[in-house]
Amino acid sequence: MVPSWALVPLIGLATCATVIASQALISAAYAVTKQVVQLGYLPRQRILHTSVRDTGQIYVPFVNWALYGGIVSAVLLFGSSSALASAYGIAVTIDMLITTVLTFFVIRYAWRYPWLLCVATTGAFLVVDGLFFSTNAVKVINGGWFPLAIGIVMFTLMTTWQRGRQLLAERLRDEAIDLKLFLDSVFLSPPTRVPGPAVFLNTETGVTPNALLHNLKHNKVLHETNLFVSVRHHEVPWIGFDKRVEVETLGHDCWRVVLHFGFKNHPDVPEALKLLRSHGVQLDEMEASYFLSREIVLPRRGAGMTTWREKLFAGMHRNAASAADFLNLPANRVVELGAKIEI
Repeated sequence: MVPSWALVPLIGLATCATVIASQALISAAYAVTKQVVQLGYLPRQRILHTSVRDTGQIYVPFVNWALYGGIVSAVLLFGSSSALASAYGIAVTIDMLITTVLTFFVIRYAWRYPWLLCVATTGAFLVVDGLFFSTNAVKVINGGWFPLAIGIVMFTLMTTWQRGRQLLAERLRDEAIDLKLFLDSVFLSPPTRVPGPAVFLNTETGVTPNALLHNLKHNKVLHETNLFVSVRHHEVPWIGFDKRVEVETLGHDCWRVVLHFGFKNHPDVPEALKLLRSHGVQLDEMEASYFLSREIVLPRRGAGMTTWREKLFAGMHRNAASAADFLNLPANRVVELGAKIEI
């Protein structure tokens, strides 16, 4: 399509455009993955922060290699850019449709615009997007199935993880012991208190963590200071330091703490616990031990999800990144105590 003298400059221009587009894709994939993980729809991932100033500058090894594997597979499978056109067309037109539909819900239910105005504005785009999609729908057999397959796989993984976490939380809740009542019973005949603070990470607020039960059962000691910390991720981008910490005293140098993070906040528990000083809780970060409860999920036939989804969730749960890494806990002061849970 161009004269021979313009071939090399255009190849250079196309290469530059490819590099720019690929960097944008990679950065977006990292950011979206981090936010989806914090919203509870994917297992924890190992996230490396590559900047000391910008919290959004991150590297996610699993996503990087998954993108590499997917791109190499697509190149080998299709063989040429013209063969990839069908897959690209389906992906773009479906993305346009989804964006238009979501726009309606944003302007109607978040921005509270009149219903008729919302239907009229998004409806016009929906008609155009529908026409584009219908012209590409005939290409599903010729390669359009590829992005659809990726979408189905990701949807299955995300819904399985979300449902599995819900079932696991319900199972733990059924076996839970109220934290306040448990501590009251413990201090009727108190165990040996050892120096230093203990931080027990707890999924459910107000419930006795398994790590505390195991520590009392096997070690038969209780630390001088005990913090029962729950981490909450919210569907808002940022939560400021003024709303980061909630504290409730339980007596006997024990406190219940709730830490709040938005999906763009970096969940750094030790850093957040420094805010306890303003609430009158003195914590020596260098002496603190962090106790985590690690559940080993066992699929159970006839309960919760179908067997294959329970096995899938168990595998995802087993291979999820460590909570200690995700919450930025100091590696040399973490103690994990586990239990087997059937779902």
